[in-house]
Amino acid sequence: MNIVEAFSWVNIRFLLDGLLITVEVAVLSILFSFIIGSILGLIRYLKIPAVSKIVGFIIDLVRNLPLLLIIFFTYFALPQIGIRFDIFWSAVAAMTIFESAMLSEIIRAGLNSVPKGQTEAGLSTGLTYAQTLWYIIIPQAFKAMVPPILSQLISLIKDTSLATIISLPEITHNARIIYGQNTDYVIPMFIAMALLYFSICFTLSRIVKRLKLGV
Repeated sequence: MNIVEAFSWVNIRFLLDGLLITVEVAVLSILFSFIIGSILGLIRYLKIPAVSKIVGFIIDLVRNLPLLLIIFFTYFALPQIGIRFDIFWSAVAAMTIFESAMLSEIIRAGLNSVPKGQTEAGLSTGLTYAQTLWYIIIPQAFKAMVPPILSQLISLIKDTSLATIISLPEITHNARIIYGQNTDYVIPMFIAMALLYFSICFTLSRIVKRLKLGV
């Protein structure tokens, strides 16, 4: 009976509300981080004097910090210097900072995977370096980037659960509220969380696998 009550429509709807927040944070974060990460990755690929080294240092710094620390920073530290976000945008900002660093390395690796001869071939046809990069290098590199970018998105969806520490009303947070009201709901809520995360991540992992296999 406790299991039936745990999966009442009220509780299920509350969990689905959390799922929506999880997806919104993940989608916004991946969009913003893809833009920022592309710029950072391109800067590192071009090896711009001084700038590339500074960017590389910042990326390495962020990549070696716990995401939880970055979440704390955006929510608790930034207001101390006059930059204030609500809970939702604090989570998005933290995820964007962290994912931008991760994606920049994926993008740089993708660009580096294109043989140098492609650049030479483009320049020999009369294209400028920028045109060669845009029309020849990036399209080829993009194919290599898609699977790891999607894999990173899967990790990001799971990482949104860390934002429960600042009370972001995502899946984990809402499940904690439900079983906090009735401890008999603990196991059912963990099962529900597992199914929700699994359904999203497994679907995306299958897409990644197909892309890797070229199907």
